[in-house]
Amino acid sequence: MDMTVALVRRTIEMTVLLAAPVLALAMVVSVLINIVQVLTSIQEATVATVPRLAITAVAAFLLMPWMVRNLATFTVQLFSDFRPFLR
Repeated sequence: MDMTVALVRRTIEMTVLLAAPVLALAMVVSVLINIVQVLTSIQEATVATVPRLAITAVAAFLLMPWMVRNLATFTVQLFSDFRPFLR
């Protein structure tokens, strides 16, 4: 039971580590866009959505090598130490 909890915890930690940079960047861009919308009184949904999607896509594209490297390292560590889970 303890090993299962440890495995789930490590998996959730890796998920948060991989998703956090992209989500944080999207959040910062969203706040900046919302501030600009409030100051200019432009309430167009496209003005908020398109830049957020573009920045998120660019961030995901630029961070993809780092994300894949971390995920591969995690997977190799998981499978190299898989013996305790077979009991």
